[in-house]
Amino acid sequence: MTNHMEESPILFTDPEGNELYEHFRFIADPGQQLLRVDKFLVARIENASRNRIQQAAEAGCIIVNGKSVKSNYRVKPGDIVSIVMDRPPYDNEIIPEDIPLDIVYEDKDLLVVNKPAGLVVHPGHGNYSGTLVNALAWHFKDTPEYDVNDPRMGLVHRIDKDTSGLLVVAKTPDAKTDLGKQFFNKTTKREYNALVWGYPSPHSGTIIGNIGRSLSDRLQMDVFPVDSEYGKPAVTHYETLETFGPVSLVKCVLETGRTHQIRVHMKHIGHPLFNDARYGGDKILRGNRTAAYAKFVENCFNICPRQALHARTLGFIHPVTKKEMFFTSEIPEDMTLLLQKWRTVS
Repeated sequence: MTNHMEESPILFTDPEGNELYEHFRFIADPGQQLLRVDKFLVARIENASRNRIQQAAEAGCIIVNGKSVKSNYRVKPGDIVSIVMDRPPYDNEIIPEDIPLDIVYEDKDLLVVNKPAGLVVHPGHGNYSGTLVNALAWHFKDTPEYDVNDPRMGLVHRIDKDTSGLLVVAKTPDAKTDLGKQFFNKTTKREYNALVWGYPSPHSGTIIGNIGRSLSDRLQMDVFPVDSEYGKPAVTHYETLETFGPVSLVKCVLETGRTHQIRVHMKHIGHPLFNDARYGGDKILRGNRTAAYAKFVENCFNICPRQALHARTLGFIHPVTKKEMFFTSEIPEDMTLLLQKWRTVS
């Protein structure tokens, strides 16, 4: 039997296409007797209880030979057993940091937060402090039942560092399981506003295409055919709300929640997000190339120094009360000023 923890490898994806990170790996010996995976892991992980291992299995965090298994799976010789989580292994304990949180709603089961642009969600490479998780650790520092390191609770979904908007946080394992199923079953309501280059034609439509890691640039995602072996299925509905000549304000409604989905899908149809450096939107892609126009666009880039994308609405069924919850976050100041500036020349 061997055990090692990798240097934050990305080995798997969850049903929504989000990256999962391996925290532990065990290879069963050639002479391994058939044994339930929960018993197998309890014997190998320090301070792990069987109950917690079973809960990890329910959360989809136990992978055997590349596939998620339940706690009654029987380990056999040669099996590769991994424990994965939705965030990289933390080199150090999460330190609570007094970072302001814009809390839209909170009860004993969940919390909805309005994330500002520029705030990283999870600690990871180059961002081991100053993240939303550090802020949550501070917020819950006097709540002993909330363990910031427990993958069975916490953030149910994610948005990019430079995307602003609404996120839901589960305060109990049951709440995270229930909310996770809603995201997986595509019953949540998620609407984004984005400023894109150009004028989409048709005015509204649906973008369908698998999203996965680019085969040429691991820092980017790319779109692949729906019948491709690459990527995970992704569906984005868009509608043009306003046009300003060379740019347009669009509404995007997600059926799936793949990494960089809106950014990649809009680029795929020829309309990268305004000032999205990773996907080429930080250059002048439309409009005449006069010096005055170039200066105007440069000023716009400075007003909103990020991809112009905001997670505006979030709707779901409360995991305990079963009431429909719906939240709206107004477009933040940087994007509001950006739109006002474009309206002056449209």
